[in-house]
This record gives sequence, C-alpha cells and structure tokens, in this order.
Amino acid sequence: MKSETGLLQRFKFIVNRFPPEWQTADIVSTFYRLFFFYIRGMFQRLFFKKSNGWVLVGKGASIRYARHLSVGRDFIVEDYAEVNCMTYRGIIAGDRVTIGKHAIIRPTNIYGSAIGEGLKIGNNSSIGPYSYIGCSGYIEIGDNVMMSPRVSIYAENHLFDHPDLTIKEQGVKREFVKIEDDCWIAANTIILAGVTIGRGSVIAAGSVVTKDIPPFSIVGGVPAKVIKSRK
Repeated sequence: MKSETGLLQRFKFIVNRFPPEWQTADIVSTFYRLFFFYIRGMFQRLFFKKSNGWVLVGKGASIRYARHLSVGRDFIVEDYAEVNCMTYRGIIAGDRVTIGKHAIIRPTNIYGSAIGEGLKIGNNSSIGPYSYIGCSGYIEIGDNVMMSPRVSIYAENHLFDHPDLTIKEQGVKREFVKIEDDCWIAANTIILAGVTIGRGSVIAAGSVVTKDIPPFSIVGGVPAKVIKSRK
C-alpha cells in the first residue's frame, strides 16, 4: 500500500510540473513516450552497481559495463546516448541527472584499450545533447551544472615529444577536469585537461578553456579569457 501511495504521489508531482498552457493531449502524449523510457530503465537498472530511484532510458541508448554505474533518483539517459562505464573509479551520478540525446561518455575504448579513471556528476546537473565527455582522466561535475549541446571535455592529452615515434605509440597523459557547482557551459565549448572551472561561472558559446577559471567569472574566446566577474 505504501509503495502504491508513493507511486501516485510521484505521478501527481510530475503532472503538476507541466505549465498551465500545456494541453491535456500533449501531456498524455508525453507520458506515453515516458512509459517506454520507464520500461527500458526498469530492465537496465538491474545491471547497475547502485540505483536509488527511477531510471528512464530512451530509444537506442547504450549503457555499457553498467556494473560500474551508480545513480541517484530520476536518472535519465535520452535517445541514442552512449554511456561507457568501464572505469577505475566508476561513473557516479547524483539525483536528477540527465544525459542528453546522442551524448557520449567514453572513458575507455570499447575494443580493449586501457581503462579510464571515471566521472562524477552532482545533483541536478546535465550533459547536453551531442556532448562528448572523455573521462579517461578523472572528471568531476558539481551540483546544478547546466551544459548546452555539443560541449566537449577531455581529461587526457596525447604525448608527442619524440618525432622518431608515431604519436599513437607515445601514449597519453591523464589529468583531471573539475567543474564546480552552479556553472553554465554554453554550446560548442571545449574544456581541456587539467582545468578547474570555479563555482558560479558562465562559459560563452564556442569557447576553448585551456586554464583554470576563477569562481563567478564570465569567460569567452579562443583561448577563453575572463570577460568580467559576476560579483
């Protein structure tokens, strides 16, 4: 009885999130689509290391090596996204995390290459559609981070010091990327290895972030520079 009551409460909560201008037919259509997300999620979560609530999985989405994945409540993987979880530290997502359509989280090549470090995503944060998260080095994304479409984050660099060897033979240097709480990363931004983006910062569209960003900064450009402080 308690579980039925909880399910009903969750249903009412979701319905009440729709603005008044939404027509009933459109809400029903949305729930019809989300029903199939829910069914896929019920199956996929059986293979997770840990899950604390609803899991919604879109059409064509791929979650690989799911036993390394731990998620909180309301975890969403949208259509055709790819989440590769083969890492030393695992893939960890907090509550209400969304992985956008066609986004790729790839710490490790699926054909047997070196295992990556991993990824942590805080509460209420999202990976934008068509984004690429290369977490072969460790990437940490804080709470309430908004990520627009086509953002790329790289936590490793190829070595190329020896011209007598191919670049592929020289391997990589793994680093980290940290995005602190309450940041907005606008579309087509590229964030390179070894960078920390301070709390409350805004990264303008098309920026290439190559060095640390102070908290509450507005930055833009190639390479990205501080334009002004939000304070």
